[in-house]
Amino acid sequence: MPPVRAIFISGGASGIGRAVAVRFAAGGWFVGLGDIDAAGMAGTLALLGEGRGWSRLLDVRDAAQWDDVLAAFAEAAGGRIDAVFNNAGVPLGGPLAEMTEAEIDRCLGVNLKGALLGARAAYPWLRASAPGSCLLSTSSAAGIWGTPGAAVYSATKFAVRAMTESLDADWAADGIRVADLMPAFIDTPLLDHTSHAGSNAAIRAEVSAAGLEITPVDEVAETAWRAVHGTRLHWPVGKTAVRLTRAARWFPGALRKQLRRGLSG
Repeated sequence: MPPVRAIFISGGASGIGRAVAVRFAAGGWFVGLGDIDAAGMAGTLALLGEGRGWSRLLDVRDAAQWDDVLAAFAEAAGGRIDAVFNNAGVPLGGPLAEMTEAEIDRCLGVNLKGALLGARAAYPWLRASAPGSCLLSTSSAAGIWGTPGAAVYSATKFAVRAMTESLDADWAADGIRVADLMPAFIDTPLLDHTSHAGSNAAIRAEVSAAGLEITPVDEVAETAWRAVHGTRLHWPVGKTAVRLTRAARWFPGALRKQLRRGLSG
């Protein structure tokens, strides 16, 4: 009987991380969670079923924590890790001139440094379980074309996209697949936060005012399942992300004009 496959998910306490954890557990995988929210991870574990999951506190900005947590998860999973979902992120946006230095540092630290450290820590485990292992990371539709009013966030998501493309080339000889998700606005609790300290409006209200759709989180989870089992590099999720991908490729001039007029223009 082949061993149960194992996936580790950062940012597994809620939102996309929770939905992906539920999807992989339903597919027969053993699921590891890492997050700074212990209560949220407990809530996710309760949805997975008895013996289907494992969790540990993890600040993705800490390299030593990454190494320790993945080693502990591998032990719990029978000595192997087949996939790592580099998912932890913060939705810090807003005009660059209104963002504080602390907000910029946090966005860069979690979204970019955290993804790089996660990939580095995952590499020996994924190499050991290759071929067929996978590093999946959460980029964004903001990594397809820069999002107005979110320069720092977009910069981090473009960087995750670039990391994915680089590692796809670097790790091909090791038999490790590399991919990223590029979701637009997803129906998670993060949409109920403000984009930055200087804003009083929840992100959800701003998205609705711009006339953009909000994609169910289960659609992201299903795309993550296909990405880990597939061969494509970038996976747009949601109508906005798909339209943006096409426009960026075929009509970049028109897209630029529209965004300069405003998202709903």
